[in-house]
Amino acid sequence: MKRIVLSSVAAVALAGWTFGAQAQSKVTLRVADSLPAGHIISETSTKPWIELVKTLSKDRIEIQYYPAEQVGKAKDLLQLTQAGMIDVGYVGPSYVSEKMPLSAVAELPGSFSSTCQVMSAYWDLASREGGYLYEHEFKPNKIRPLFIAALPPYQVVLGGSATVNSMADLAGKKLRASGGAQDLTLRKLDMVSVRMAPPEIYEAMSRGTIDGTLLSFVSVESYKLTDITKSATTGQNFGTVVVTYSIGDQKWRGLPKDVQDILKTAGDQITRHACQNFDTQEKAATERLKEKGVKFITFTKAEQDKIDAATGEVALDWAKSLDQRGKPGSETLKAFRAALAKDGQTKSN
Repeated sequence: MKRIVLSSVAAVALAGWTFGAQAQSKVTLRVADSLPAGHIISETSTKPWIELVKTLSKDRIEIQYYPAEQVGKAKDLLQLTQAGMIDVGYVGPSYVSEKMPLSAVAELPGSFSSTCQVMSAYWDLASREGGYLYEHEFKPNKIRPLFIAALPPYQVVLGGSATVNSMADLAGKKLRASGGAQDLTLRKLDMVSVRMAPPEIYEAMSRGTIDGTLLSFVSVESYKLTDITKSATTGQNFGTVVVTYSIGDQKWRGLPKDVQDILKTAGDQITRHACQNFDTQEKAATERLKEKGVKFITFTKAEQDKIDAATGEVALDWAKSLDQRGKPGSETLKAFRAALAKDGQTKSN
């Protein structure tokens, strides 16, 4: 799979962009994230980006990659990037929601129909100077995104032996959530949100500390949860998580212009092409869970109408709560919906 992603992305990039060989010293970038080996994001986005940067720069740019919390936990990587302890950090806005609350707009439930749609909309707002999220979120935090990833729509994923046949059976269930919009979503659906780092989910589900989690099925596999997953919703959209690999402004300003251009091109190509692989692999992961005997939960039309109404209210509640804190929640929601509309039919809330 990795070779397919690399070849297609590299071909697109190299067809439209060439960089002359330069007799200049190498540039080294230290990249860190919290993802375990084999995670869908690292295989579909991070590693292909590293290889594409090497190809476009003719090996002038060296990437030192530190995965799996070698440098710090997900919640710490923004601060480590800002401090220059690492050059490029895995910055998930939901893990630092107190510093990047507006980015949760991309994680709202029911607002997008595909991974490509949500990634394209977020990238348009975050990747360039003048973009709404760049100006209101990244610039104040003194970072800029080099590329992003978003996972397929999240489902309710449950362990244990409890029978779940209806929405009523989900009431009171304790689910791990990453924070931000996911907390609002679970509360709207009468479930309990529990925050914890993804690597802690397996033990918590195994011990019954939590009943389950909100995750896409590719992430269920990435975090080795398949064997303890007993049931899950399917075809729902309980939001997602958007993550960025961002570079500190001070490091960025110190890079030569041609190196900046290479990083921009590589990030744009990876962001705009990896999303298709996320959606394809989600379908395959769904089939593998089915083969493992996971029970897929379906709802009656009345229950589905209730879910749609509840998740539809989440976006408005989210925006209103930010407005009340002096943050431009409603303006952010408006900007994001406009960006979504550019890339496809927006699902109305």
